[in-house]
Amino acid sequence: MSESKQIDTAGATRRGLIATLIGGLISLFPFAAGVFTILNPLRKRGEAGDEGPGRLVRIATLAALPDDGVPRQFPVIADRQDAWTRHPNEAIGAVYLRRQAGSNEVEAFNATCPHAGCFVGFNRARDVYQCPCHDSAFNADGQFVFGPSPRDLDKLDAEIRQSDDQQEIWVRYVDYLTGIKEKIPKS
Repeated sequence: MSESKQIDTAGATRRGLIATLIGGLISLFPFAAGVFTILNPLRKRGEAGDEGPGRLVRIATLAALPDDGVPRQFPVIADRQDAWTRHPNEAIGAVYLRRQAGSNEVEAFNATCPHAGCFVGFNRARDVYQCPCHDSAFNADGQFVFGPSPRDLDKLDAEIRQSDDQQEIWVRYVDYLTGIKEKIPKS
């Protein structure tokens, strides 16, 4: 009788181990699905949908930008989304646009100073962009003139697109790291 008791105990132990393994595998699936659901928005964050850093944003119509060569500041309005929350039509920055007389070519510059990230203003009397924080200055072409800025203003890609009855200015808006010589996009 003792031999059959030992066999039943060994069989019960094996059955218990198999049941534990199967139960563990079964409970792993809902856990994995929960982790995937939580991390999914974080995984999607890096998907841009179009080439290059930044995002292509409609800034203004060409008619809204005078052709006098004087830069004008425009807000960058776009939908912003963090991992789980969507913020529609939010100001995410600003750009300066300018075009020369008789031309439909547009230049675009990020409105933040590459030194410390303060918004620059355009001083029409001196024909320079000027940073109010540490007095860096840049000419109308965005080139560094003086001050502590490590580089020129950050030039952005701009294009004109025809829409129904008007021409629109679209800019690939990118925020770059400040305080360094290299233009490295913020992530």
